Amino acid sequence: MSAPVIAIDRVSHWFGRGRLRKQVLFEISVDIYPGEVVILSGPSGSGKTTLLTLIGALRSTQSGRLCVFDRPLKEASTHQLEQVRRYIGYIFQAHNLLHALTARQNVQMALDLHADIDPNVAYQRSVDMLAEVGLADWADYYPQELSGGQKQRVAIARALVSHPKIVLADEPTASLDKQSGRDVVELMQRLAKQQGCTILMVTHDNRVLDVADRLIHMEDGRLSTQAQGGGNARPMLSEKPY
Repeated sequence: MSAPVIAIDRVSHWFGRGRLRKQVLFEISVDIYPGEVVILSGPSGSGKTTLLTLIGALRSTQSGRLCVFDRPLKEASTHQLEQVRRYIGYIFQAHNLLHALTARQNVQMALDLHADIDPNVAYQRSVDMLAEVGLADWADYYPQELSGGQKQRVAIARALVSHPKIVLADEPTASLDKQSGRDVVELMQRLAKQQGCTILMVTHDNRVLDVADRLIHMEDGRLSTQAQGGGNARPMLSEKPY
């Protein structure tokens, strides 16, 4: 078996200080492997988004061991965290598109982080990726001119255009109707599989659980169950027996 691309061992996390300090994650332990599509489910407030931001190097790891690409994130410098983030694509619930930029410019932003990519190459890759998500004719439109489903497709294109090793998606179908939600998840799954990257998706949407190789459930800051999904699942990996 290959080494995990995300290795989490007894990770806990707190918000606030002093008497207001509140623990939101309790000794989370799980490994996620290259090429897996993993869905993290659970009720609101259970800690799913906090865990996602820790994995994405958007927050500092406080307790336990969290390695991404075999790089420990606890006590990592700002530069080290930035280096990890270069190889991660993010898809947020609210799209997070810049309204002053066209769809193509929003996608190309992800390539601007890579100084080694020629601007002309970045332009063409952005146009090609929008075509991949079915928006070839919408490249010069602004976000306010797009539907919710189209905005989410732009967000997917932006996340995948730099060929990341990991895609982290936080409630990508929350603002979409049933068919649009299904379409964007299947699109994300297909494109990520083509690129050979790992997907970790947080969702409440039971309609898309079957795209996962593995399901992880979180409740009250703890991983409660893990089960195989509807894809080509690996053998079920339970929580580490500590």
